[in-house]
Formats: sequence, structure tokens, C-alpha cells
Amino acid sequence: MTEVRGRARHRRRGKALVIGVPAVLTAAGVLAYGTAFGVFGADARAGAAAVEAKAGAAKAGAAKAGAAPASTAPAAEAPVWARAVADGFASVDALGQQGTYGGRDGRTVTVRTLADLEKYATAPEPYVIVVAGTITVNPTGKEIKVASDKTIVGSGTSGHIVGGGFFLGQGVHNVIIRNLTIRDAYQGIWNDKEHDFDAVQMDGAHHVWIDHNDLRHMADGLIDSRKDTTYVTVSWNRLGTNNKTFGIGWTENVTADLTIHHNWFRETEQRNPSTDNVAHAHLYNNLLQDDPGTNITSSYGNYARGKTRMVLENSVFQGVNNPVVKDGTAALVQRGNVFSGTTGRNESGGTAFDPRTFYPYTLDPTAKVPALLRSGAGPRPTIGTASSASTASTGAAAPTVLTVAKDGSGRFTSVQKAVDAVPAGNSSRVVIRVAPGVYRETVKVPSNKPQVTIEGTGGSRKDTVLVEGHASGMTRPDGSGTYGTSGSATVAVEADDFQARNLTISNDFDEAANRDLNGHQAVALRTAADRIVLDGVIVTGDQDTLLLDTAAKERPGRVYVTHSYVIGNVDFVFGRATAVIDRSVLTLKKRWDGTSAGYVTAPSTPAGRKGFLITRSTVNGDVAAGGFFLGRPWHAGGDATLSPQTTVRDSVLSAAVKPTPWTDMSGFSWKADRFAEYRNTGPGSGPAHPDRPHLTPTEAATQDTLHWLGDWTPRTS
Repeated sequence: MTEVRGRARHRRRGKALVIGVPAVLTAAGVLAYGTAFGVFGADARAGAAAVEAKAGAAKAGAAKAGAAPASTAPAAEAPVWARAVADGFASVDALGQQGTYGGRDGRTVTVRTLADLEKYATAPEPYVIVVAGTITVNPTGKEIKVASDKTIVGSGTSGHIVGGGFFLGQGVHNVIIRNLTIRDAYQGIWNDKEHDFDAVQMDGAHHVWIDHNDLRHMADGLIDSRKDTTYVTVSWNRLGTNNKTFGIGWTENVTADLTIHHNWFRETEQRNPSTDNVAHAHLYNNLLQDDPGTNITSSYGNYARGKTRMVLENSVFQGVNNPVVKDGTAALVQRGNVFSGTTGRNESGGTAFDPRTFYPYTLDPTAKVPALLRSGAGPRPTIGTASSASTASTGAAAPTVLTVAKDGSGRFTSVQKAVDAVPAGNSSRVVIRVAPGVYRETVKVPSNKPQVTIEGTGGSRKDTVLVEGHASGMTRPDGSGTYGTSGSATVAVEADDFQARNLTISNDFDEAANRDLNGHQAVALRTAADRIVLDGVIVTGDQDTLLLDTAAKERPGRVYVTHSYVIGNVDFVFGRATAVIDRSVLTLKKRWDGTSAGYVTAPSTPAGRKGFLITRSTVNGDVAAGGFFLGRPWHAGGDATLSPQTTVRDSVLSAAVKPTPWTDMSGFSWKADRFAEYRNTGPGSGPAHPDRPHLTPTEAATQDTLHWLGDWTPRTS
């Protein structure tokens, strides 16, 4: 990128490191930061602080417990799939819970006995519980009670629960059940009304993700979601050889929200599922299969009962009797489904809802669903964090892991040395796991090393810090000229499919000590590639903190930033990439001289492309009121063909935001480019007027994460 930017240079007081962490992270008035992969709700400040406190309590509780489990691993050794978070309704922030991430903030324990499984499943602390072997439940039919904040996951395909299942009671939340086989509580009675032996029963729970399991041959239901259980996602499971498969309801209230996608129902008679009084039931890309000549004949397929509102998309029904049924009081919208050899009722009608108003998702083509699910549903030998056709269905190998630690306990002592060890042209993901510490170095991931993840292994994203202090106008050590803006980056990413999580990337250039320097732009992170994910990170600096670029003007570059903090004061999110900043906090800083003035974004978007979308986020900081613009158009190098774009929607704006939040730059009017808001709240928000344009609902429908990222659905790996 050229250095000619046509911008005034600004000076502010530099910040030094304090006890190994940039001072901006410890200064009074700055937001608390969450634990590893912490998440944000509408009140980001309270949400982050609560997660941090929760992690501290968990550590204290673990210390008090004293006795070691059968097999434990510290958080740093938690497997990659323990980092996974749910999609669908289980990902929605509600009821005080920010998405569903299970026990990832706690220890990882491996269990092989019923006693150990019950011990950790019922514990008050968060745990990732790895089931390594077959556990027979005694007495038969017992449902193991599961407490909140748990991930229960099978080790490869070896994790079997035989003769019993799990129970999630009233108020239990944030639970993940993955990669298990739960089977064989059947008592010889097909329509069994005596034994309530379910694989998973939920009574009044919320935020539950049931994923990649094999559930079969139980005495009652495979899954019962009862008594207002809500914010549930059921995905990529095999459900078979059962009578009453998946029942939802047992309530007069119409409050439950569930997503059911990429499940394979085979040889199941009824409740496939049966959904009674469900406010929002989103079913897509499922396969319902009833083979001829078997002992089990389907009674009905998907059933919308009571006051249910159901959206049923791109699913396949093969040989099923009464494949889609609805009551007269229910609403059921069908789109893109395929029916082969089915008989009987196939119904739809009424007005349901738009799932994309709740969460983004990508439909697989209906024609591909049978092959996808036959190869990808159920437990995987090596399960990654993505439950998608791209990884889950292929059973891709587990990523290569490289370790970094300053004290020599890892394979490498610097992050760049680990990057250097990644083979050029690598065809599978390499995860570089960095132990807590301050790593003063620059890191470059070159374009020939795609699919690299850099993640901190500490309990907080503050624990692992990559930091350097280069600025645009500083002379390079070899005397070859100045760094320039892009060359000042502490971390530079030029490879596609890069991911970073649970760490801090900082540029601590001291502007006060270098106030006469010509060129104060100091980048913490520069990306110039496609399909970049920044999840649970802090990117901190002052001017030009986060450069979201592309490899060339004509090349695409999509970036997804989630559950993160970006800190700065002048154009601190800038560049020509197509970027979504979702559920994050943009923290405003005073300048070196104590003044409160600046610009959040400076997009340089090429015409015909999407620019920056800030959604479900917060803009605030310890600054004076009315000092900051949301953005200005950067026509890099005076290029009049560019069409800069920033949209800020569904976000909380503090009083620091100006009543007229957009401004001109270098002779280019913001009104000639694309700057808008939609449904923002907070003291910095304001009504629409000529100097503060708002999107119409029709315009907003095409300015969301799904439309921004196109055919790419970000997933951590």
C-alpha cells in the first residue's frame, strides 16, 4: 500500500508496557476484558467482566477440589474441538447467556467410568469432559444430571454411553454434547409408556448444542426438549432405530427457539421431530429416510403442532409417510425441499419468520444433502470445530499443532519461528499455540502459508501479547528507508484462511517521545488476504491500529472479527477489505495530549465491493463526549474510483460519538460515498437526517453478515 494518504499526522502520549501487558489494557476506565474466547452481549462491559469473574471462580473451585481426576489436562492442552461454539439459535445472546460455548473456560478431563462422568457433569465449575471408552449406565435408564457450563464430548468414535443418557434440568444452560454414541436403553416394548429412558432430556434448560452424535435404540425419546427449553441447536446427528425420536413441547407457552439442521433421521417412526408450541423452529438440510422392507415404518415426518411457527428448508424426505404435517393453528413455510417415494400429508401454510433476523446461516444445496449426511453425520474419528460440509462431512484430519513458549517449554521460543516452520503450500490447518507471555517481535505469515491459526493458551486474551513499536516514519534498522504504514505492523497476514484467537496484538509506538517524527501511523495488525477470522482477540494501538487490506485492489479480502476489542483513536479500522466486526467493542482512546477527537473507520473500498460492517457491537471508551466520528472516506492515493463504505447497525454508541458521525477526508465528501446506520442505540445514536443517513428496512435486509461475506461462512478451526 502506498504511503500517500492525504491525512494530517496526529500526536499523543505513548504507552509503555506494565508488568508485561500494554498499559492500555490495565488503565483505569478501560473496559474489562473477557477470558479466552469471552463473548459480549448488549452490555459488553458487564458481559466481559462476568466471564472474567466466572473464570476466576472456576480456577478457585478447581484448586479447592484437591483430588485429581482420572486424567486431566490444563486449559492450555484443551483439544481444538473444545473451542467450538454453537451456531443457530444456540448462538443467540439471550437470558443472560452469550451464545453456547460449554466448558471451554474450565479444565479438560478425560473419563472412563460412570463415577467420573457424573462427578464432572454435576460439578458447579466449567469442564470439558472427554469420554474415552464405553460407559455402561447403572441402573439402566438413569439420566446423568448435567450442570451448566459443560462440554461432554467423545474421544474420536470411542465415546459410548450405553443404557442411559443425560438430563438437563430447569435453568441449566451453556451445555454442549458432541461426538458421542448414546444407545441401547430399549426395554423390549416398542411403544414404551412405562420407561422414560431418553438419550437427552431437557426440562427448562437453555443454550444447548447437541452435535455430531449417534442416538439410537432407547426406551423412550432420543431427544426430548420440554417445558420451555429454548435456544437449542441440534446438528449433524444420526438418529435411528427408535419409535419416539425427537419431541419438543410439553408446554402451553410459545417461547422456545430451536435450530435443527444436517441431521439424518433413519428408521424412526414418529416425532421426527414433533414441535408443539414452538415460537421459532428452523429446520434445514435434514435427511429423513424410511427404507422399504424393514420392521420400522414411519408414521410422520416433520410435524408443526399447536402455535408453532416453522421454517423448513432444503431437506430431503425419502420413503416417509406423511412427510410434513401441520395443525390448523400452526404456521409452516417450506422452501427447497425434495420428496422421493413419500405418501400422505405434505402441508404448509401461514406466515412464519425469517431465521436470518436471528443468526446467519448457509444452506447446502438440497441435492447434496443425502451424500453429505451419510458421510458426515454422527461421531467423527477426528472432530474439528466446524460442523459443516466443508469439514465435518469429510472427516478432515486434526490440525498440526506447533507450540511456542518463551521459557523453552514449547517447540519454539518465538511466534515467527513457528510460522517459518509451516511448510509452504500447506494443504491443512496448522495451529500455533502460544503460551502466556509478552513476545516482542514482528510476525509475518506469507501468502504461501494458508490455513494458519495463532492462538494464545492463557486463561485470558491478555495473557499472550504480541507487541512491537514500529511507526510509519521510523527508519528501518538496515537503513533501507522508513517502514511505511503497512510495514509498521506488528503482525502482518498475507495468507488466506488465517485465524487468530485468545491473544493481544499491540503496537506500543511512543508518539509523545517521537512527536517530531514524520509519520506516526503505527499498525498493530495488517491483513491482506481472504477469509480471515479474528475471534476473541485484542488489537490495540493509537493511529491506524487495524489495517484490513487485500492482496491487490482487484483481489477480494474478507475478514470476520467477532467477540474482540479494537482500540485506537485515529482511523483505527481502515483499509479496502470487506470486513464484518460482530459482537465486538471498539474502544476509543484519548490522544497523546489528552484530547478526545478521532475517527473510528477509514474505508478505502473499491467500487462494487462491500466495505466495513459493524454489527451488534459497542463503540465507547474513556473519552469526552462528542469527539469521535464513526468514519471518513479514504480515497487512497487520491483514487476517485474508490467507493468507501461503512455501515454501523444494531450497535450501542456511547456519547463520544458525534451527532453528525461522518466527515470528509482529503477533499472527498463522505456524502458521495456509502456511510449509513441502522437501529443503533445508546446516547451516541440519533435520528435520521441529511447529515446522519439511516438505512431503510429494505436496504438493511441486504446489509448484514450473510450478504457481506457471500458464500463464505466463518468457522473457527
